Amino acid sequence: MSASSTTTGDRSAHVAAAEGAVLRADELVAGYLPGVDILNGCDLHVQPGELVAIIGPNGAGKSTLLKAMFGLVKIRKGTVRLGDDDITGMGADKLVRRGVGFVPQTNNVFPSLTIAENLEMGLYQAPKRFSQRFEAVVDLFPTLGKRRNQRAGSLSGGERQMVAMGRALMMEPRVLLLDEPSAGLSPALQDEVFIRTRQINRTGVSVVMVEQNARRCLQICDRGYVLDQGRNAYSGSGRELAQDPKVIQLYLGTLATS
Repeated sequence: MSASSTTTGDRSAHVAAAEGAVLRADELVAGYLPGVDILNGCDLHVQPGELVAIIGPNGAGKSTLLKAMFGLVKIRKGTVRLGDDDITGMGADKLVRRGVGFVPQTNNVFPSLTIAENLEMGLYQAPKRFSQRFEAVVDLFPTLGKRRNQRAGSLSGGERQMVAMGRALMMEPRVLLLDEPSAGLSPALQDEVFIRTRQINRTGVSVVMVEQNARRCLQICDRGYVLDQGRNAYSGSGRELAQDPKVIQLYLGTLATS
């Protein structure tokens, strides 16, 4: 089965599929500089418990889409909704309280703080819950508990990524936004990130994941979007996208074997 082209004519299909979504973006136009749009009408939705991938070439607007939904990039047109609530343009601090977590690609830990202190920063809005949430997070990332007093600046890239993901989980988010979590990591550490991401998702957290490692990401996701020039190019299940001849030719490079 081939992936479905996401064009203007598919708006009704998107609206119908987005019914009941925990997070949805509709026709987003956004950018960093005045008069320069990076997103040109993007749609996205994630249902409760889903893991959704966003892939595409460099400069397609993938990270911008995450940042716009998390209030870090100005939205010029369109809406973002968390459940039934309009959160368009809402600040990141308010979104964290409402149950949205975000892990940026770079500068995602406090290097001078210990692992435990980094996790504590993730719960600054509800510090009395630290012990409870710390135990829940180290169940997912046991190494963090064993090395809780080690400074984050001394950790490897993969370990820092685990700290960043753990900190985002401290507030027990409904939705977790991950911006290229495997970037710069060795193949073995990339696999570890993908495994942990799926484990987080299986606890009931909806995940939206931007990734350059498109093939590996499509293997673990429930659904995916391919962005190109700030627009939806294709969408479908991970398997559909990984096997679609057009997606393979344009974005994956070689024919999928499974």
